[in-house]
Amino acid sequence: MDKQLIFICFLTFVIHIIGTLAYSVRIAGIRTRRIAVSLALFSILVLVSRTSNSFLGPFLAKRVESNIGRQFAAESLLSDFRWLLVSASLATIVGALLIPTFQRVFCRAVEHFQVHRSVPKLILHGFFKGGLSYIKDVASLPRSANVAALRDSGSVSLSMTSLNVAAVALWTVGVFAALYAGALDPSVRVTSSTLSSIINGGATVMMAVFIDPHMSGMTDDVIEGRVSESQFRRAVVWLVGSRLAGTVLAQLLLVPSAMLIVGVAKSL
Repeated sequence: MDKQLIFICFLTFVIHIIGTLAYSVRIAGIRTRRIAVSLALFSILVLVSRTSNSFLGPFLAKRVESNIGRQFAAESLLSDFRWLLVSASLATIVGALLIPTFQRVFCRAVEHFQVHRSVPKLILHGFFKGGLSYIKDVASLPRSANVAALRDSGSVSLSMTSLNVAAVALWTVGVFAALYAGALDPSVRVTSSTLSSIINGGATVMMAVFIDPHMSGMTDDVIEGRVSESQFRRAVVWLVGSRLAGTVLAQLLLVPSAMLIVGVAKSL
């Protein structure tokens, strides 16, 4: 594994660990009763994720371009993409382990923001005025009781869990498949690189129409007392688990998705 691939794996790791930590933002919002502020503050991390994503595409495209024309280029690039998907799975696992610590730190950040109403002051406080020591004090791993809650699906149905697995798998593999399609058939590589929406478009629909509204409704139910916090935490555990399953499923979808994109690119 060369330095460029390590850097691309790092960018993939950052994107997926932030995506996993997003689940804990709702927990923090429930505990502080500041849902809107929690989502607004989390947008800072979303900005980091989007910045990483903006670098990821060009680096990957350059890697594909550099390998096209070489012997066994497709096989070599397939190995690279496999490593990127492994990075996504590892990021999900690490993110899951960090959720208890992150939601406590995020609650503290929300409370600080409510007093000072300044993001720059919040960032300075986090890095220079005791924020790092607070992280050390509240750091903890997920409780065994929450892990055991996997045996009880709680308020998340099997269909919703399955949809989340499929949505994460398609979203994870979309851009990778579009770029790998260019290695499978270099004659349509430019067209293929623009067709990632064929794959992750379905993920966007599932998240926007089914998954996000369901989680938003459940969040409101907790605020109003119709659903307990423990039930909501069980739902988060199930969604994080299904997210991990989605990144693993993406390994199986990579080649078929790339072949589908090649077929569509040739038919245009």
